[in-house]
Amino acid sequence: MPSAALRENPSTSVERAVAMLDAIGSRTNGMTNAEISRHLHIPKSSASYILRALERSGYLRRVESKYRLGLKLLSLRHSALEGLNVREVAQPHLRSLADRLRQTVHLAVLDRDEAVYVEKVDASNFVKVDTWIGRRISPHSTSVGKAILAFSPAEELSDWLDGRTLRRYTEFTLTTPTGFMAEMEKVRRQGYAVDDEENSLGVRCIAAPVFGADGRVQASVGVSGITTQVSVNDVPRVAADVVQTAARISRNLGYVKLRSDA
Repeated sequence: MPSAALRENPSTSVERAVAMLDAIGSRTNGMTNAEISRHLHIPKSSASYILRALERSGYLRRVESKYRLGLKLLSLRHSALEGLNVREVAQPHLRSLADRLRQTVHLAVLDRDEAVYVEKVDASNFVKVDTWIGRRISPHSTSVGKAILAFSPAEELSDWLDGRTLRRYTEFTLTTPTGFMAEMEKVRRQGYAVDDEENSLGVRCIAAPVFGADGRVQASVGVSGITTQVSVNDVPRVAADVVQTAARISRNLGYVKLRSDA
């Protein structure tokens, strides 16, 4: 008779496999079978069966009893990123911005209600921001996310916010719908978004939207640095450079700013 793991609903197995990849990908040091079982609240036997299947397929590798993401995922990531034309267009502009400001620069897109870093350029200084390409973050607490949401169509923004719990990451995180919508209006008015220690204490980020040829926001460009590097007084100067960089990328993508856009 087949084991319980083999008798499991195929759709459930797929959902668990995806959840495992997400969980393992969020841990720098990987996870054991037992840790995954506890984290996802599933039997160890079921977890073991799926983990072995993912390992055989190359999506996971096992190092000293801990599972880590496998090299097979690199090819998938490459294929996914290749389809993002904005990334290719933006790269030289991001490098130039990072060199000028000597700060870490990101390009982010909105995917399944989360902001995702699709490109990162580190500055040539000694302080690095602990982020990576593929990292998924909450839009409401990050400048790159707020810059995209603020310039999305009103009904899309409303749908995103409807019934959502705005998680608190620091004492400065916006957690009420009223406060968040007021922030969206401010971002639209000034043309850029600021994450003032809202996602991580000691880190300040500034971002501006990137538009495609169809006039819709496609991505955002953000600069991140510790608060001693990017002071409150620095924000207007840095924001002006970020906005200009985002505008250059937008023009390269075919975006033409109309008088009514102002």
